Amino acid sequence: MQLRRILLLCVALVALAASASAAPDEEQLGRSAGYPIGTPDNWFFDESVRVGSFSNLDKLLPSYTLPKATVPLPLPAVAGEPKIEYQFDNGTYTIDDFLARQRITGLLVIKDGEVLLERYQYDRTPADRFVSHSMAKSIVSIAVGMALAEGKIASLDDAVAKYAPALAGSAYGKTSIRNILRMSSGVAFKEVYDGQDDLARFSQIRRTQGSIEALRSFETREAEPGTRFHYASSETVVLAVLLRAVTGKTLSEYLTERLWQPMGAEADATWIRGSDGLEAASGAFNATLRDYGRLGVLLANDGAVGSRQVVPKEYLLEATDWRRQPDAFAPRKATPFYGYGYQFWLYPGEKRRFALLGVYGQSIFVDPELKLVMVITAVAKNASVGKETLARERNTVWRGLIDKYGSW
Repeated sequence: MQLRRILLLCVALVALAASASAAPDEEQLGRSAGYPIGTPDNWFFDESVRVGSFSNLDKLLPSYTLPKATVPLPLPAVAGEPKIEYQFDNGTYTIDDFLARQRITGLLVIKDGEVLLERYQYDRTPADRFVSHSMAKSIVSIAVGMALAEGKIASLDDAVAKYAPALAGSAYGKTSIRNILRMSSGVAFKEVYDGQDDLARFSQIRRTQGSIEALRSFETREAEPGTRFHYASSETVVLAVLLRAVTGKTLSEYLTERLWQPMGAEADATWIRGSDGLEAASGAFNATLRDYGRLGVLLANDGAVGSRQVVPKEYLLEATDWRRQPDAFAPRKATPFYGYGYQFWLYPGEKRRFALLGVYGQSIFVDPELKLVMVITAVAKNASVGKETLARERNTVWRGLIDKYGSW
């Protein structure tokens, strides 16, 4: 009898430990089925395949490959993981609490080029390629900066159609590149991720008729260009059309030799492409957590890897400093919290901090002064994470990091 009690106690302790370390909503997210990959039709909305699909999108859809660097940029880990605390809803929490409370698949924090912590949940590993969603928009912006520096684009104030004649006469074609970068074309576009919005209609036209026809299908201008920020994934596709026209290459080809390999990526990345050969552009880039971290390190170093300037510094500063934006794009003006630069989200405050953000919780946060980067991949309940606690709690984790190593 005594032995039986001891065995039962051991079983209970094991179960308690497993429960304590369990990630949120594992069964809803497909644990019992081995976190299955979805189909081209259900991968975005069906949460039962979200974990598998968000880390295997290039197995579902056609893609280009961005080959890794010959010599990866080292990302050494610090000797001991630091204790990081943050304040949220009148409580003090740790990183373990954050992971236990939110649907995080990967979390990486880097300071001064060293990994402070690296965590995975839902059976994900460092080898998995996680989907970017709209973090890809910032990558497209980087390509615009490179094309500008190379003289392939003469001025950001030129109309898009000057370089992309396929858009001549259209509302987007008549808009300046700068206003497209700031998502301020004024063209009406509803993006709410319900499967019935303009984004869904735009995506359907892209699949069946191509990107140019999809962009030409939106011609109603409801505001003067450059006067307001209005989030629309279609505007990033305009930039992709522009870049294909001025470079004569796919985005993936162009950025492999100018960004992915020079920054020292340790793994291949992929980018989902459409039937017309154009990358999704506004999303669907796929990379490992550590390579997203390397991208963050590059941005924290103002676009440089050692003595090599990979991303044009002046363009990057203009893209990520809220003081360089018109008032309508400043923090708490463009949105109730963030400002918006050239496809980057800008933090309020005296110091320059910015983020790459994607639906369902994908994010890279960058503090150039502290050389601090936080990468999060996630499988949130809602596409717009402001509808749940993830957006607020993620922000307080970032603030906790800032407070530990500097000041807000």
